[in-house]
Amino acid sequence: MIRIVLFLIVVGALSLGAVWLADRPGDVVVVWQGLRIETSLMVLGAAIVAAVVVVALIFSLVRAIVRSPGALSRHLRRRRGARAYEAISNGLIAVGSGDIGAAQKHSATVNRLAPSEPLALLLSAQSAQLAGDRDGADRAFRVMAGRADTKPLGLHGLFVEAHRRNDPASARAYAEEAVRTAPTLHWANRAVLEARCKDGDWAGALALLESNVRNLAKEIYRRQRAVLLTARAHAMEHADHDSAKTMALEAQKLAPTLVPTAALAARLLAQGGQLRKARRVIEKAWRANPHPELAQAYSELRSGDSARDRLRRIEALASGVPGHIEGALAVARAALDAQEFAKARAALAPYLETPTKRIALLMADLERVERNDVGRAREWLARALHAAPDPAWTADGHVSDRWLPASPVTGRLDALEWRVPLTGTVSPPVIEPEPARPVEIAAEPPRETAGPPALTEVVSSRRDERPNLEPKVELKPAPVIPLVHAPDDPGPDTAEEHEPQVAQENGGWRKIFG
Repeated sequence: MIRIVLFLIVVGALSLGAVWLADRPGDVVVVWQGLRIETSLMVLGAAIVAAVVVVALIFSLVRAIVRSPGALSRHLRRRRGARAYEAISNGLIAVGSGDIGAAQKHSATVNRLAPSEPLALLLSAQSAQLAGDRDGADRAFRVMAGRADTKPLGLHGLFVEAHRRNDPASARAYAEEAVRTAPTLHWANRAVLEARCKDGDWAGALALLESNVRNLAKEIYRRQRAVLLTARAHAMEHADHDSAKTMALEAQKLAPTLVPTAALAARLLAQGGQLRKARRVIEKAWRANPHPELAQAYSELRSGDSARDRLRRIEALASGVPGHIEGALAVARAALDAQEFAKARAALAPYLETPTKRIALLMADLERVERNDVGRAREWLARALHAAPDPAWTADGHVSDRWLPASPVTGRLDALEWRVPLTGTVSPPVIEPEPARPVEIAAEPPRETAGPPALTEVVSSRRDERPNLEPKVELKPAPVIPLVHAPDDPGPDTAEEHEPQVAQENGGWRKIFG
C-alpha cells in the first residue's frame, strides 16, 4: 500500500512538472562551430532523456558481454553443485539402506563432480566400509584427518578401523589426538579414559576427567571421580597413608554408598583411631547396600576385640537392614567364630530350604565344629556343589574375587557390579558373518569323596572358596548381516560390551541334567 501511494505521488509530481513547462514555453538556441540549432525546451528535455536511455542500454550490453565468462562459470558451478548434492544425498541413503552398488556408483559421481567436499570424503569412506574395503576406508579417513574442518571425523573413523583390525595402540593414539583437537568429543574422552584405567594410570584418568567436567552430568562426574579416587587410594595405601586417607574420604563424600569406598575409608579411619567416624561411614553404606566387605570391615575395626565383641557389633550392624541375607550371613559367621552355635543356626534358618553356596558351606562348618558330624558336613558340602551361586563382582563376562575400579576386559570405568554371575559362557557378538556352531554342553558330575581324610581337607579349606562344577555352555550366534550405521557416523563403532544374558528355565541347570 505504501509503495502504491509513493508511486502515485511521484507520477503526480512529474505530471505537474510537465504541465508547468507546457504553460511556460520557451526557445533554446545552440550554436556550435557555425551550426545553429533552435528548438523548444520540451524537445530538448526529451532528447536528453532519450540520449541517457541509449547510453544506459549500450553500457548494459557491454557489461553483460564482459561478465559473460564469469556468469557462465557460476552457472556451471551451481549446476555441478546441485548434481553433486543430489549424488551425495542418494549415496548416503544407499549406505544407510545397505545398497553397495548404488553407494559406490554415487560415490564415484561425487568424486568426479566435487572431490574435495567433506561429505564426498565421508561418502567414499562409508561406501568402502560397506563394501569391505578397509584400505579404501582408511585412505578416506586419513584424508579427512589431514583437513582442519574434518579432522575429528577422520580421527573417529581411523579409531574405528584400528579397533576392527585389533590394533589398540593405534586406536589409543587416534583417541588421544582427537582429545587434543576437540576436548568435547565424548567417544574420544571415553576411549582415552578406558585406556588409562586399563593401564592403571589413575592420576592421568583423574586429570582427563577434570578436563571434561563441563560435558558430564553432575551425578556421573561425582561417581566417576569417587571411583578413580578410591582406585588411587588403594594404590597409595601402603606408600602414602595420609594421602590415601584424604582421597578415600573425598571419594566417600562424593559417593557415600559405594561399598569399596566406604570399606577403604573406614579401614583408614580406624587405623588413625577415628573409630566412631569409621562406624558411621560403614553404617551409612550398609543401609544402602548390605555387602560382605562392609560386614568384614565393621568386624575388624578394633583389632583387639574378642569374638563375642565382634558378634555384638555385627548384630548391631545387621539390625540396620533387618531380614537381609547379607546380615544373616555376617551374623552367622561371627556367631560361629564366637562359638554361639544357636545364634548361627537361627540366622541361617530362613534360608536353609533353598540355600546358596555360602549358606551351604557355613552349615557344613557349623555341623563339623559344633557336633563333629562328618556325615552332615559332607551332605552340606554336596549341596554346596549344586546350590545357587552367590553374588560376585562381575563385568563384561569376567568374575572377580575383589572389586576393581574398571573392567579388566574393556577398561570401562565403574563397570563391576555386585550380582549373581552367569553360569554359561557366551561368545561376544560378531560383525562379519561366521558359520554357526552347534551348542556344546559338558558337565562333570560330582566326584565321590573317598573318605574322612579327603573330607577333612575340603572342610578345612578357606570358606570363601567355591567348587566350580557348573556346566560349561558355549553359544555361537548365527551369521548376521554386516552392520551399517547412519550416514553421519564414520562406521560401525565398537559398542560397549555388556554382560551377555542367558535365559534359564525353571529348574536351572538341574533341568539340563535331568
